Amino acid sequence: MPKGRISSDGRKARQSSLKKNSPKEKVLKLSDTSHAGRVHRFVGISLGGGKTDKACVAIVEYYPKHKKIFLSRLVEKIKSDEVHSADFKIHEVIEQYHNDLELVAFDVPFQQPACLRCLLPCPGIESCKEPHIQWMWDYTRKLHKKKKPRKLFTPYTQRCVEWYLANELEVPFVLQHAMGANCAPLLARAMFLHRRMRTPCVEVNPKLSVWRIGRSLHVMKSHLLFHKHSIGGDESRRAILNALSAHNIAFVYDQDVKLMIENNHAFEAFICALTAFLKFKGLTEARPANFPEKEDWIDFPLSSIKWDGF
Repeated sequence: MPKGRISSDGRKARQSSLKKNSPKEKVLKLSDTSHAGRVHRFVGISLGGGKTDKACVAIVEYYPKHKKIFLSRLVEKIKSDEVHSADFKIHEVIEQYHNDLELVAFDVPFQQPACLRCLLPCPGIESCKEPHIQWMWDYTRKLHKKKKPRKLFTPYTQRCVEWYLANELEVPFVLQHAMGANCAPLLARAMFLHRRMRTPCVEVNPKLSVWRIGRSLHVMKSHLLFHKHSIGGDESRRAILNALSAHNIAFVYDQDVKLMIENNHAFEAFICALTAFLKFKGLTEARPANFPEKEDWIDFPLSSIKWDGF
């Protein structure tokens, strides 16, 4: 990808070490509304387990005056030290931008399924009249006419959105259950982080976002389906990033391109932030008309994205 010009503090900010703002940084922030025009910022968070160093944070900036999108900061492998937790460090990065943030996008759920949040006396799924349970029953009966084996749902682990994405899109996207064995620890961590957020948050599924973004840029399907694989995943990520550069979608520094090719968590943090931008621009799918109002929704791009005219 082409190199560009930016102040030196921008380059330092993308390093993993977290530093307080310098006087020069404050001057640059004051100039956001002058030379460059107003800036809108979006945060993408890719979480690893609470005791790992896989978490990454990406900051994407959008300048409507110039119709430009930048990956301005990428912090990878955020881990705890003797006195500060990795979660503290994630908040420290985000808090530096909170005045200009539009959305924070997590790559995992950040609240429990509706059944675990319900305070009503529970009659069991057979008698429950709550909208999300009725939706699951209707959907289960519809699936039973087409598929075997016929299994019932478990609303304390599953959500309506996971059923919907697995069956209603152009290709099936089978997601882990929100409270399944693999996802539940990540959900707990995201809940812990979300409690302190002052910015609206959304949930993103990077695999689905990569698929929709990549298809709109005519990237090979094999690259879009296997970007997470340990073997060949780096080449898939390279192809996707090259397509974003070739279509002049987002400016990304060479060093960050290399980092995202090597580290899938960094790549997915960027995809989350880019999806948050697309939501800001009204380019993500709306909830279906009959979808339960109080149920979680995963934001993902439209099947056809017009990248020009931002």
